[in-house]
Amino acid sequence: MERFQTLPVNILPCDGEALYYGRIFDEVESSELESRLLHDIEWKNDEVKIFGKLHITKRKIAWYGDQEYSYSYSNTSRNALPWTPDLLQLKSIIEKITQSTYNSCLLNLYHNGDEGVSWHSDNEKALGEEPAIASISLGADRKFVFKHKSTKETIPILLESGSLLLMKGKTQTNWLHSLPKSKKIDSMRINLTFRTFFPPNKL
Repeated sequence: MERFQTLPVNILPCDGEALYYGRIFDEVESSELESRLLHDIEWKNDEVKIFGKLHITKRKIAWYGDQEYSYSYSNTSRNALPWTPDLLQLKSIIEKITQSTYNSCLLNLYHNGDEGVSWHSDNEKALGEEPAIASISLGADRKFVFKHKSTKETIPILLESGSLLLMKGKTQTNWLHSLPKSKKIDSMRINLTFRTFFPPNKL
């Protein structure tokens, strides 16, 4: 796959960097990648504990990495699976474009617009103080929104299929983000977030 790189645009006005590169994969590449990942990734429904009660989400996730890292979030834990050939190739492409290195990838599968993610920050201690998180979107175009933690200012962006968004610097410290639900979306979206994970003994 030959890559082209456009100059990224920081869509945040202050207190962080959210660099949007637009589409780095064309329509054919995006469709082929989505199809392969849909069938080759070991998808599982996400489990989230809220006020002590276990909730099984419609959304499915998977986590892959250099080692069998144990990742805890929302009171649940998962162990990373070994990289697949497609994920390794994608990691190499994204590392070249973003000039950052990653040792793991969290994938989310949204079947339609009834599935989304509420406001949160990826500020777990295991990701470091100012994590660089590279997000690839495949499938349905979806609205993605940032909200400043202090001013409550919101910044929406449409994440296109085949696009790359890089969150870095103090973004996770100062901004929340969400994937709103939408009744208008009736097709699937796969999101890959490449990140660097620091096991507890490396912190």
